[in-house]
Amino acid sequence: MKHILFWLPAIILLLASCNGQTQKGKHPQADTIALSPCPRFCADSALLYINEQCQFGPRVTGSDAARRCASFIVERFKAFGADVEEQTGVVTIWDGTQIPARNIIARVNPANTDRILLCAHWDCRPWADNDPDKANHHTPILAANDGASGVAVMLEICRLLQESPVEVGIDMICFDAEDLGTPQWAEDRSDASETWCLGSKFWAQRASANGYKARYGILLDMVGGRGATFSREGISLQVARPIVNIVWQLAGQLGYRQFFPLTDGGYVTDDHINVNEIAGVPCIDIIPYHREGPSSFGPTWHTLKDTPENIDPNVLEAVGQTLTQLIYNEQGK
Repeated sequence: MKHILFWLPAIILLLASCNGQTQKGKHPQADTIALSPCPRFCADSALLYINEQCQFGPRVTGSDAARRCASFIVERFKAFGADVEEQTGVVTIWDGTQIPARNIIARVNPANTDRILLCAHWDCRPWADNDPDKANHHTPILAANDGASGVAVMLEICRLLQESPVEVGIDMICFDAEDLGTPQWAEDRSDASETWCLGSKFWAQRASANGYKARYGILLDMVGGRGATFSREGISLQVARPIVNIVWQLAGQLGYRQFFPLTDGGYVTDDHINVNEIAGVPCIDIIPYHREGPSSFGPTWHTLKDTPENIDPNVLEAVGQTLTQLIYNEQGK
């Protein structure tokens, strides 16, 4: 994906069944959260949605594969009962090229002004510029994890909300043009940090102008990779620590502490920055942090190995069930 992982000094502040009920984990933490009845997140369904997206090929912003996949995502959300808006525009990428982009906004309970935001990017990196084989550096990636996984988790949650309705409003946004940032092989990388997350910037500017409000947001980025664990991302802790605490606490109670360790990761340039700083919605980032290997984002990051074969359903379940529990805990508040 786009992301640049960086550490900042502490003084810097920026700003088995698919049905049934969840059960409390074996090792709840001291401040245990009461768990509301909640449907079971089906990782097999999420894996199916990943495969369906990948069957279109690399969904690079503005491509025919992207156009066809976006229509598929829209129809899936509609089939699961959501009201869907398609937000189109033009983005300017790192080399000055202008490309048509398409955000997808799915709303559950659209009349309810009390809302929670889930989001992920759905586009693919046009260049496998972190691949160990330099011959692949100009080849687009399939992005099973770095794109399709977050969308798949939201689709499965939307399906569950149709089957077991809640009262709270839920917005699920698929951002385009997240992964068009300056490639590693570009000669001029002086403004590289400004070239990522273009779709979320486009959305956030319009959300701010229209007075959009949500209690909080959760960004899902690379939430299905084998070996993934999710440390607490730095900007998330600074802008929305209470939401981070609730999510990691719920994950532990549900038995997913191995995937959500109580450790801190780095500070990440990602879509949640635009949601926070432009749209004004406190938003956290669930993103993997690998302490060993070629990249802190995992071994398949921006490589041709980002394929469905390297997705772990157990990781999808850990993220999906935790967020499902969070949503069902929120209804009626």
